[in-house]
Amino acid sequence: MKERIIVAKFGGTSVADTSQFRKVRDIVQSSPERRFIVVSAPGKRFPEDRKVTDLLLDCYEKAEAGEDFSPELERIRLRFTEILEGLRLEFPLDEEIRALKESLLTAPSRDYTASRGEYLTARIMAAYLGYTFVDPAWCVCFDEKGQPDLAMTGRTMRASLLPLSHAVIAGFYGADMNGVVHTFERGGSDITGSLAACAVGADLYENWTDVSGLYAADPRIVDRPETVPYMSYRELRTLSYMGASVLHSDAVLSASEAEIPINIRNTNRPQDPGTMIVRHLPHGVTKNPVTGVSGRKGMSVLQIEKVMVSDGSGFSALMLDILKERALPFEYCLTGIDSITLVIRTDLLETCREDLLEEIRSTLHPDFIGFRDNLSLIAVTGEKATESSDANVRVLETLTAEGIEISTINQGAGKLNLLIGVPDEKYESAIRAIYAFRQGEKGMKV
Repeated sequence: MKERIIVAKFGGTSVADTSQFRKVRDIVQSSPERRFIVVSAPGKRFPEDRKVTDLLLDCYEKAEAGEDFSPELERIRLRFTEILEGLRLEFPLDEEIRALKESLLTAPSRDYTASRGEYLTARIMAAYLGYTFVDPAWCVCFDEKGQPDLAMTGRTMRASLLPLSHAVIAGFYGADMNGVVHTFERGGSDITGSLAACAVGADLYENWTDVSGLYAADPRIVDRPETVPYMSYRELRTLSYMGASVLHSDAVLSASEAEIPINIRNTNRPQDPGTMIVRHLPHGVTKNPVTGVSGRKGMSVLQIEKVMVSDGSGFSALMLDILKERALPFEYCLTGIDSITLVIRTDLLETCREDLLEEIRSTLHPDFIGFRDNLSLIAVTGEKATESSDANVRVLETLTAEGIEISTINQGAGKLNLLIGVPDEKYESAIRAIYAFRQGEKGMKV
């Protein structure tokens, strides 16, 4: 019978200081199935604190400018010294700090510098747990342009991890064939964890953080929102893209393709079950028609009208080509018989708005073109539930009853999401109203 394997990733708050390291050890040792551990760099210990990665980037920026970075480097050394002294571990920290200083003085590299927080944390955690340290520079592969090579990474991670009974791997970075270190975007340790889970054929990927799962709404807006016990991969990707920040949305891709469940847990409350992310919701689970609501402010709506734009003239394709040539992404696109409506982040338009309008006029000769700014985009998410209910209609009725203007509406063919545009000043009111509607819909079984 195959032995169960759990890959557990611990985020920055989970390794912020000595006491957090001890909590990680207790969690890991509570189950022999937790054989492969992925760690981030130490995060904030208190609200005014600085993350180690931010201090490292400060060092890099000062080194690039030819300025003295020694105060920031000393703060980093002290953070790790406090952890080592608290754990009573022998570790060549001064040697590692000297190597980092030398790299900053001779050939500063942003990615290499930023990666050292995870590197040092993983080495210390491996020594603390008595596990083997695995440097992702050996097995997380990038090409020379700094793009991840996931196919090669899968092969090299399997070769590196499967022969080991237990290992700690640093998150966030890897290297190309020349040994040059590259990093994922911020939060990329989630991606490393997911890749490791796939490489070893894990039965479960645990993501340990400082909250007991995913909330049904932003706790900064809604007072004490519920934790969602089960969520689908698609729901998580949507909520993450629209602002929910517990788990990096790209981390879901490889885990979902391998159908590895993801369990979001709280390092400070390991007794809480957290949120389980799965491909298919368990049969009989009591679930609301609305799983969660999230959103983003600062959107603009671009509306273009021309009689019979859907007559096969390629009008829509030309419009999208204009955006493509400008590398200008959009959130979604709606087409009608005589119109195209695009939702675009306002900050992306700040330097190109007038040029974009002029190009649209000269290329497409529209009958009307206009912008509307100061909009928020809200995603109301519910896996399959909306297919068997009129939840979306009642969400819209709820907003109307609250006097909240609805600027745009878009529902995907699979009915997973309802995307709603509202004025920025009504964003928080809309989130609260939708969450209150959700709470009134408890008890639906799917």
